[in-house]
Amino acid sequence: MTQLDEVINSLVRIAEPVQIRFLWRPLLSDPRDDMVLETAVNGRADLLVTFNQKDFLAAGRVFAHEVVRPSEALDRLRARTKRRDTEQGYETE
Repeated sequence: MTQLDEVINSLVRIAEPVQIRFLWRPLLSDPRDDMVLETAVNGRADLLVTFNQKDFLAAGRVFAHEVVRPSEALDRLRARTKRRDTEQGYETE
């Protein structure tokens, strides 16, 4: 299984649908990033995952979202998925 497969499979297990109710534009220095922030805020995300730490850190503080790099998010996702699988009686590696 590739890392991408692992990420997608893990996200499918814990993801919840999000309905966008509010638009927070413009807020970030790059307007193309606003939709990422809006999705995180509307979805009450636990983390905002991006390589672009510089542009998202201030907005993350405003909306109380922790901004992390993908590698850290993957580590957390692995731990959370393993914990959930164990609680539900699934075999884990």
